[in-house]
Amino acid sequence: MGVTGPPGPVMDRDEVDRALARLGAEHEAIETSLFALQDHAGRRLLEGADLTGVTKERWEAADASITLLWAYFDAYSDALRSAREIRSRRRWSSREDLVELTELLRGESVTVAGSATATANAPTLHGNSGKLSEQFSLVTLVERMNELYASSLDMVVAADAVWSALPARIDLLSAELQRTRRLAHSVGVRPGEHPAGDDLERITRTLTSLREQVISDPLAFWQRAQGSSAPGGGRPDTTAYDREARALDDVRREIDAVLTVRQDAEARLVRLRDVLSRADRTLAEARLARGEVLAKIAATEVPVVSGPPTVLQEQLATAAEYRRHAQWHRLSPLLESLEEKAEDELLRARESLTAVTAPLAVRAELRGRLDAYKAKVARHGLAEDPFLIERYDAARRMLWSAPCDLRVAEQAVLRYQHAVAELLGAPRVPQQSGTEDRRGESTS
Repeated sequence: MGVTGPPGPVMDRDEVDRALARLGAEHEAIETSLFALQDHAGRRLLEGADLTGVTKERWEAADASITLLWAYFDAYSDALRSAREIRSRRRWSSREDLVELTELLRGESVTVAGSATATANAPTLHGNSGKLSEQFSLVTLVERMNELYASSLDMVVAADAVWSALPARIDLLSAELQRTRRLAHSVGVRPGEHPAGDDLERITRTLTSLREQVISDPLAFWQRAQGSSAPGGGRPDTTAYDREARALDDVRREIDAVLTVRQDAEARLVRLRDVLSRADRTLAEARLARGEVLAKIAATEVPVVSGPPTVLQEQLATAAEYRRHAQWHRLSPLLESLEEKAEDELLRARESLTAVTAPLAVRAELRGRLDAYKAKVARHGLAEDPFLIERYDAARRMLWSAPCDLRVAEQAVLRYQHAVAELLGAPRVPQQSGTEDRRGESTS
């Protein structure tokens, strides 16, 4: 929709003809725009919708503006028709005709009479609200129509854009929500029993409410583009929709985790039973070893070996029960906790066995060292040395007798090492007790 030329002095025939041609083109463009607005899908939807909020307020104003637009257009058409009739009276217009045409084409000669109903909600030029008729020049009238058309089209396009975008997306998300709910129900994720089930209920309520709000008040979900003055400049505000879409994605990931538990549950339970069984066998071995240590090693503090924790076996039985009843949402966190505790229990059992058998390991190390020095003596041809034989037999009796005093046995092994070192000329092995034995000293 355009704007006519500026007013001026009495127009000549050429100016009148040019103005009429311009006004005719203007009239055609305005008519096309008004019919397009009248047939716009958004306007038809607004006309039949049960609106609320800001959309209701703006539609009341826009509907009145559209009604007023047609009244303005009719007045504009009448003025153009009158001007054409005056110009067509004679081929060469008289001075009187030109004065009349100048007044009609440039003066405030157009009267628009409207009802109070038609103009009650429509914005009027220069704030002249409440008037039943207004005087316009054709220039001012076109500007007024442009103004009303732009504001009405902006409102219609914005509402139509929201209706075209959000309800369809909400419906798609709702369909996905229903599929997710069915899947969640199949794996035991239900409201009141699992947080994801509660989230699904909340998302369902939110989407239902969101769709109702979008349908009744689409302009509440419209973001106008910064600095844009074009009709419909902006985009639908999808903040609330995006938030629920992300929440549904989080729920789907949770359900996927539960499904993974369902697929791997049996294998994980078997592994758990194996780990706990190995822990039990290790503890049993530690208890037997403790008895052996107490019987064979003297003057040694042997740690007590605890029994297997019954709570883990009870939790394992609970996990198997959850699996039998397809309570995957409960099984998932229980399995994760059990797997961590079972590994800790196996580590504890191994540490207990190591602590209990430490004296036996010390005795075995002393026996190995004693035999290693005996072999060394034999390689040097000193196997028949009576002093070495005496020292060796003393150490061996202590290491192979029960109960074995490890402290005394270790000293005996060291005395044998010292004797071997003196005979072979090797560096002396330091005494742990801080004393030295010399050849010929008593072995007691």
